[in-house]
Amino acid sequence: MNSIEQLESLVADLLSEARKQGASAADAAVSSSAGLSLTVRMGEVETIEHNRDQGLGISVYFGRRKGSANTTDLKPAALREAVSKACTIARNTSEDECAGLADPKLLACDYPDLDLFHPWDIDTDQASELALEAEQAARDLDKRISNSEGATLNTQGGSFIYGNSNGFVGGYPTSRHTLSCVVLAQDGDCMQRDYWYDSRRDWRELLSARVIGEKAAANALAKLNGRKLGTCQAPVIFRADIAPHLLHSLTNALRGHAQYRQSSFLLDSLNQTIFPDWVNILEDPHIPKGLSSAPFDNQGVATNPKHIIRDGTIQTYLLDSYSACKLGMQSTGNAGGVRNLSITCGDMNLEQMLREMGTGLLVTELMGQGVNAVTGDYSRGAAGFWVENGEIQYPVEEITIAGNLRDLYRQLLAVGSDSNIPGSTRTGSWWVEQMTIAGG
Repeated sequence: MNSIEQLESLVADLLSEARKQGASAADAAVSSSAGLSLTVRMGEVETIEHNRDQGLGISVYFGRRKGSANTTDLKPAALREAVSKACTIARNTSEDECAGLADPKLLACDYPDLDLFHPWDIDTDQASELALEAEQAARDLDKRISNSEGATLNTQGGSFIYGNSNGFVGGYPTSRHTLSCVVLAQDGDCMQRDYWYDSRRDWRELLSARVIGEKAAANALAKLNGRKLGTCQAPVIFRADIAPHLLHSLTNALRGHAQYRQSSFLLDSLNQTIFPDWVNILEDPHIPKGLSSAPFDNQGVATNPKHIIRDGTIQTYLLDSYSACKLGMQSTGNAGGVRNLSITCGDMNLEQMLREMGTGLLVTELMGQGVNAVTGDYSRGAAGFWVENGEIQYPVEEITIAGNLRDLYRQLLAVGSDSNIPGSTRTGSWWVEQMTIAGG
């Protein structure tokens, strides 16, 4: 794996070469990573993969004409060829009034160390022990755990550098470590599959292998002998590990590219109230060890914590420099996506929410795409549990839940306190007042 200093030198060389070849502006990103991925299945090591990856991307500008090229070869001759290809493309493409680098005034200057690099000196024997422990814990939980798709340990470390001809060069090392387990439960002719995992920057903070394996097994067992439902209107609770996709549908609709292309169900929605007034949704790119934390975005623009929704009302679109130009606005530091979302969580845990709901559907799995980004119409295959008298009665499968995202957001009754889920999005379970449930 290349060092930060080596990657900085590569970026400087790329930018210098772009100037030599006549570009009026340029930016470049270089990354290098190395890691281990090991999978066990049914008590035996199945695959061991050691990987080393590297790559770079260069964009050049001739006025308002842009060309880009990528390569995984970091030798000097390959760098010159990549720049040459990008320049050829730029010279032969049409002008775009919004093509160009980010506003220099928005670039990150002094940015925080977000503690994103915690390398794990683990060998294959140690990795196999952890993966085997996770799988064995799942298989030992219940004799109905009849088969396994395996347990996988993945550990990666790498470095990233971005620079542009406005004088910005920045980067940092990162790490990510994940342990997962997938098993099958069987009862007679009924078979169900489920999983659990954890992912962290710091390997010392991973859930134990035993906990991950037992959680995977419990999830699979709970789904056995599911029933179908008749079509009805009912309250719906999206379990915490499913709820993040509802937030992602929101942020996708608020992305600048969806706005200027007029392909969003929240078109021209700034300052509109779309949630109850107790809802606040924040982005915080500066969480130490956060899985999506970053001191600057993919164009070097400084990231900052901000409200996306405050008191139920939309506060901002999510813009890179190109979409900001198209909309006559300023970049919000969201080139490359949204980092570390969170929503106001209440005091009720999932069991308390089920008791409060009384009768309805608890959704624990979603299938298919089924979200119309332009209209907000929502229809997804689902599985979960039917609830009566505030308690789970039986698993349900082969159902569809449908509605419109605007209605779903407006009818949000509560967000649970059960926000200890893997990933970079912090949310508890969502309780929605009513949706259409269609059975098979």
